[in-house]
Amino acid sequence: MTVTDRIALDPFGADIAAESARLRALGPIVPVELPGAIPAWAPTGYDTLKELILDPRVSKDPRLHWRLWPELDAHPSWGWILGWVGVVNMLSTYGHDHTRLRRLVAPSFTHRRTEGMRPRVEALTAELLDGMAAAGADGSVTDLRARFAHPLPMRMICELFGVPEELTEDTGGLIADIMDTSDPSPERAAAVQRRIGSVLGALIAYRTEHPGDDLTTELIRVRDEDGDRLSDEELLYTLLLMVGAGFETTVNLIGNAATALLADPDQLAKVRAGKVGWDAVVDETLRVHPSIASLPLRFAVRDIEVGGVTIPAGDAIITTYAAAGVDPARYGPDADVFDAARGAEDHLSFGIGVHRCIGAPLARMEALTALPALFDRFPDLRLAVGVEELCQVPSFIASGWQEIPVRLG
Repeated sequence: MTVTDRIALDPFGADIAAESARLRALGPIVPVELPGAIPAWAPTGYDTLKELILDPRVSKDPRLHWRLWPELDAHPSWGWILGWVGVVNMLSTYGHDHTRLRRLVAPSFTHRRTEGMRPRVEALTAELLDGMAAAGADGSVTDLRARFAHPLPMRMICELFGVPEELTEDTGGLIADIMDTSDPSPERAAAVQRRIGSVLGALIAYRTEHPGDDLTTELIRVRDEDGDRLSDEELLYTLLLMVGAGFETTVNLIGNAATALLADPDQLAKVRAGKVGWDAVVDETLRVHPSIASLPLRFAVRDIEVGGVTIPAGDAIITTYAAAGVDPARYGPDADVFDAARGAEDHLSFGIGVHRCIGAPLARMEALTALPALFDRFPDLRLAVGVEELCQVPSFIASGWQEIPVRLG
């Protein structure tokens, strides 16, 4: 196929697995259109994605390496992408700038600090499970996502970054808006950009006036003590990345893992009996149902040949974690089947190399605390609807359920 035959990705992400399979049938790298008709390339297999992530000829910086960056203003329907590439943080920098920003943030996510948060995660988990028990005590349906999978990582990230209670709801709403790719209208894109400045600007203002033992205060201190290391713009957008990645992805990890087990009672029984470990459950969830299905955007610094196809310098590339995770060439003919005993610790869903998510240990710790506690507390937990009735969040980027109706038994 040629670049004139671009495949339009579903902005609602209604069936990401089927879409990945269709693209894979067309070759290792496929020309696609993102919402708003943004042209890009989609790797369709594990090896192709891994090679491109690690390739120094692939950049994250649109200002330096996206050929269409100067044309952004001429395409009003492209404005939604600014929440991803129109920012200055680790997600949109290359080379020295990426290394500098990563070094500023990485010390805040050490193993010691993550372990220090474990007692709080355990206490909050118990509190939320008590709330679920009260809500579903009469046998009524309760939403596992709203009651448990969402508030646990949301409250933890807000505590970690010192988000005051009055900004918590707005912060969650902002991240949901950025993840939602169903409406690329310029009006909505402009509204999201305003919310970034107002919500996170309010957080910075609050922590400037009320410093505390939190990561926002630490980043403000870095900016104020040495402005060459962190600018105002970098502070704002680093907070956007860290707060968003720090809770939305874990919401989906917990929800997707719980749903996969509830949909397969035999597999759940093996996990409960200790025949399959919870670490394996988390890895298999990240492989088959990654919290982030496709992440925009990266850019070819020079022409790159992939499987006989040339990605021209300046073209955009998406990182297709969902497609890579169910690649039969890597995981066999049943790659699309959730099997926690498979051993999928080689998945790419947390990234790889210098691009590996620095918050991965915290996400794992939260999931490995939440999931065993959930199923221990409610041994008769079951889905209140069939899996086929669950609705994906409206996004080709995020992969998770809008609601997970359950009965506690």
